[in-house]
Amino acid sequence: MVNGVEDFYCDEVLSGRTEVEIVLETDNILAFYHTRPFYEVHIVVIPKKHIVSLIDVKEVERPIMNELFDCLQSVSRQVNDQYGACTVSTNIGEYQSNKHMHWHVHYGMRIR
Repeated sequence: MVNGVEDFYCDEVLSGRTEVEIVLETDNILAFYHTRPFYEVHIVVIPKKHIVSLIDVKEVERPIMNELFDCLQSVSRQVNDQYGACTVSTNIGEYQSNKHMHWHVHYGMRIR
């Protein structure tokens, strides 16, 4: 749970209640700078459709996943081109504090 919300991305970000600095947006995907970054550069990539996690993706959602991976590739390329490296990760189960599939693209020292 993030800030007392089970799905921060749907309830706060996609609803517009919490403003974010957008990196890339498509019809189905949003990439933005993390609202409380853990790294010097920390970008979050989410599907606009609520999907709990990577292991919960249904066959009908595969086109969204293709779009998500295209977005991840583009954002990762931008960070890599600018800084020379990056990490891409997602969490599942108890590791996942926000129950909406999200991917982290980050670079640099941990700041939190």
